[in-house]
Amino acid sequence: MKIDNFLGSAKTIGISGHIRPDGDCIGSCMGMYLYLIKNYPDIRVDVFLEKIPPEFLFIKDTDKVRSDFASDIDSYDLFIVCDCGKERIGDAEKFFDSAKKTLNIDHHISNPGTGDDLYIVPTASSACELVYDVIDHDRMDVEIAKALYMGIVTDTGVFKYNNTSPRTLQVVSELISYGFDFGSLIDHVFYEKTYLQNQILGRALLESIRIMDGRCIFSSISKDTMEFYGADSNDLDGIVNQLLLTIGVDCAIFMYEIAPLEYKVSLRSNGAVNVSEVASMFGGGGHVRAAGCTVNGTVHDVINNLTKYIHKQLS
Repeated sequence: MKIDNFLGSAKTIGISGHIRPDGDCIGSCMGMYLYLIKNYPDIRVDVFLEKIPPEFLFIKDTDKVRSDFASDIDSYDLFIVCDCGKERIGDAEKFFDSAKKTLNIDHHISNPGTGDDLYIVPTASSACELVYDVIDHDRMDVEIAKALYMGIVTDTGVFKYNNTSPRTLQVVSELISYGFDFGSLIDHVFYEKTYLQNQILGRALLESIRIMDGRCIFSSISKDTMEFYGADSNDLDGIVNQLLLTIGVDCAIFMYEIAPLEYKVSLRSNGAVNVSEVASMFGGGGHVRAAGCTVNGTVHDVINNLTKYIHKQLS
């Protein structure tokens, strides 16, 4: 698929990604947006995403993203969903449903496929890698390259996860040829933390608990704790990855309270557990080594429910 051959006579295009957008979601949506406005200035292009975390605001034109999900267009000629299916785009779903034509670009194995046309490749590292596949490389610029590189970096854990393939490294080698400072980009997006984020990370590590003979570790942050620190969900990024780096641990669980008796759960694995299967039991999804879901109950209820499925795989 090449997006240039797909546009047809479209004069209005909407783009969206999943709720609580991460680096790959933002990178793929903005990479597509920047490509379209650069090469098709007569087409109106709108991006709809929830509030973008501060560390990703260096990407060009993120200030133009519509987080109010308002538009004066009733029906877009084309609506593109990146990094998820339409069921996860939140308030943007109304634009998808009313669009004359829809396209879904994703790499999640849990995506059943939504839209008139699909480009879903579960073996790809990221949605950004797939966006790179569908655009004309001779019509890119450095800002598009930065957006796509950023998304690939975040979804591969700086090329550490097993979703990194020779093709992924070929793509990023071509992206960095545009001449941006990729080292500083990695530091800014992946490693730099605010003092508050380090405090929350320290709290989560201090209160973590190992179970299943030390092969699984979990930690949780209550709503009261988040309010005490003045933290939001963006300040919790990276905690589950740090938990997984504990020697002897095969699976890590991090969760935070989003409402009374309701927790947002992040799961990570070194490969011994298919956490996508675990998350899917609770209406979530993701990848073999990285997945998430929302579970109701007390902390102990959530852990008991999750570990029932994790234990089966570890056994």
